[in-house]
Amino acid sequence: MTVLRLLRLRRPADFADWYRIGAEYVHDVAAGMGLRVGDFESRVVRATDAMRAGRTDLPPDLARSVAADLLADAVFCDPFCQWMPLWYELGLAAPCAYADFRLRRVAERYADDLPHLSVPRFSRPDDVYVDGRPATAYVDGFAERFVLADAVLHLEWFTYVARESGIFVPPLLVERTREQTVAYYAGRRTELDPDVRTFQRLLFSDDEWVRRIADVYDLDSVLFDYWERILAQERRRLSAFDG
Repeated sequence: MTVLRLLRLRRPADFADWYRIGAEYVHDVAAGMGLRVGDFESRVVRATDAMRAGRTDLPPDLARSVAADLLADAVFCDPFCQWMPLWYELGLAAPCAYADFRLRRVAERYADDLPHLSVPRFSRPDDVYVDGRPATAYVDGFAERFVLADAVLHLEWFTYVARESGIFVPPLLVERTREQTVAYYAGRRTELDPDVRTFQRLLFSDDEWVRRIADVYDLDSVLFDYWERILAQERRRLSAFDG
């Protein structure tokens, strides 16, 4: 199978493992940073079981976690592609639009009874400047752009989904991580503070998210394999600083 397999996902049950893998990523990053996760693990199990059964009548805390996870994934692809070369953005435009549509449809079913759920807005290249120039002006090559984009956007993704899932993420930590990350990957900073480096190392475990999605949904995708290699390489590089 290829990534076209994903185009057949329509029902809540189809996205149960999608949510589970994303929520487990949130848990592991938060726990790795020493943030309070409470009973999030057990709530993820309950929500996943309900989705597999096709249920959308979840308690508000579970419904919010599911809706936020799927909604964040729905709106992630378009801004990410804008960080990349034009050929990449154009090549993925149609699949991204369809995935956005499907993920939103399911997310809305869990958000219907919530009083409010904000739609996340992820940074575009024109939102991120270093010394008066777009951060992308400081990187060369596909992999370097990919790592810069992911370093910024997975921080924003995690912050949104974690908070909507009831996990407090200190704003100062997020602010410092964003500021140092942009300068670091633009070559304007030689190192990251230890806690920021640990945070990004944990966030770059999204290579495991890519691999697990590919395994669960029986994909055989060169694109997914390439994403995984780039992310894993950066995670290992950041890990090397830990000795």
